[in-house]
Amino acid sequence: MDDEEQRHVRERLPEEKLVIFDILIRPAPELTTEERDEIKKVARKLLQKLKSLLVINWRQKSTARSRVRLAIEELLDGGLPRAYTPDLYKHKCAVVFEHVYETYGDGASVSFPR
Repeated sequence: MDDEEQRHVRERLPEEKLVIFDILIRPAPELTTEERDEIKKVARKLLQKLKSLLVINWRQKSTARSRVRLAIEELLDGGLPRAYTPDLYKHKCAVVFEHVYETYGDGASVSFPR
């Protein structure tokens, strides 16, 4: 197993969730083990929520894009530890939205592993 595969197993996160987790922790303030675990929960909740929001052609519909952005902001606001400054929170929201926008296009149905 290469280093990245070992990290995937060590963090106990499927690849899609690991990407979100990495966006949220890199670079970030120093985090405790408990805070890292909370961020893993946020990544799981976020992808679960997005599953219902990423409809066909979501990128072309301003309402659908707004729902996705708002879901990201709400979940990060409620789930990120206080170690994240307001500026870092805004940055993470933007980067997560950009990742979702680029990764989950307008093709057929979106499916996420559990």
